[in-house]
Amino acid sequence: MEQDKKIRVGITHGDINGVGYEVLLKALSDERITELCTPVIYGSAKIANYHRKGMELPEFKLFQIDSPDDAAPDQVNIINVVGEDCKIDIGQPTEAAGKAALAALERAVSDLRDGLIDVLVTAPINKHTIHSEEFNFPGHTEYLQERIGEGRQAMMIMCAEGLRVALVTIHDPLSEVAKNLSSKSITDKIMAFNRSLIEDFGIHGPRIAVLALNPHAGDAGVIGTEESEIIAPAIAEANKRRVLAFGPYPADGFFGSGAYRKFDGVLAMYHDQGLIPFKVLAGETGVNFTAGLPYVRTSPDHGTAYDIAGQGKADEQSMREAIYTAIDIFRNRRREAEATANPLRRQSYDKGNDRLPAEKPER
Repeated sequence: MEQDKKIRVGITHGDINGVGYEVLLKALSDERITELCTPVIYGSAKIANYHRKGMELPEFKLFQIDSPDDAAPDQVNIINVVGEDCKIDIGQPTEAAGKAALAALERAVSDLRDGLIDVLVTAPINKHTIHSEEFNFPGHTEYLQERIGEGRQAMMIMCAEGLRVALVTIHDPLSEVAKNLSSKSITDKIMAFNRSLIEDFGIHGPRIAVLALNPHAGDAGVIGTEESEIIAPAIAEANKRRVLAFGPYPADGFFGSGAYRKFDGVLAMYHDQGLIPFKVLAGETGVNFTAGLPYVRTSPDHGTAYDIAGQGKADEQSMREAIYTAIDIFRNRRREAEATANPLRRQSYDKGNDRLPAEKPER
C-alpha cells in the first residue's frame, strides 16, 4: 500500500564511539529499507562518513535535511543534531559521546511527539556517559515513559520470531527485585502484556506464561513464598479478567524443555531472568520494544559493543529487525484501531420471532 511506504522511521545514532553507526549504515544500505519506509537518522553526516570510511563500507548517499517534513521518500535522510567539532574516540566511553547521544534522542522524541515521524528506533547508548541532569534514568524505557508516556506505564518486551519476553521489573538491582514485586504490579503487567500482544502483534486470545521468582518455583515454600503469596494470586486475578495466563513456571526448566514454544508471550520477574535465555535463543534477530506507550519505539537487543567498534565486525541484523518490527507494530496498531473504531451494538435476541428486535424509535 502506498501509505505504508510513507511511514517515517526516526533513528537515533546512539553512542558515536560504539557500533551504532556501523549497524545503521549496514542495515540502511539494503535498498529494501527505503522501499518499505522513509528513514530519518538523527545524528551527524560527518560522523557517519567518518565511520563509513574508517571501516571501508560501501558508499551511499545521505540526504541531509533540517526537518522530517523535508525527507526524501526514497532516500536515507539525516538530520544533523551535533556540532562539526564533536570528538570521536572509537571504543571509548566519553562525555562527548554521551552528549551526542542525548542530543539525537531529545530531537527525535520531540519530532515523534509532534507527529513528524511515525516510529522511533534507537541505536545503543552508554547509560553512564549519557547520564546527566537532562537524562537521569536507568535507560531508554524509563526516559520514554517520562517524556512521551502521557501517564502510561512502559513495558519492556524483547521479541523475535516466535518468542516474546516481557519484564515485570526492568532495571532494578537484583537485591531489590523481590521487594518491588506485588500481586497488583504483576497483574497489571499481565494485563498490559495481553493488550500489547493483541494490539501490537495482532495475536488474539494470547497465551501468556508467567515465570516464578525463586529456583524450582519456591519448592512449595521451602526456597521462597513469593510464588504462592504474590505470583499465583496475580495469575488468578488475570484469569478472572479472562486473560489466558499460566504458571508460575521455574525459569530454567521452562526454557530448557522448550515449553516457551507453547505460549505467545513469557512474563519474567526481572531483567536477566528473561533476557539471558531470550538472547541465547533469538541470536542476532532480537529486538527491544517499549510497549504500553502511545508511540512505537524499538531498538536492537545489543549494546555499544566497544570491544569491536570500528572494526567492521558488528552484525546489523538486529538493527534491521528493529526497523521492520517498528513498522509492523505501527501497522498492527493502525489495523486494530480501525477494526475496533465502531463496534457493533449489543442487541438482545427475540426467540419468539426468531429475529433481532427492531430498534425503538427515538422520542
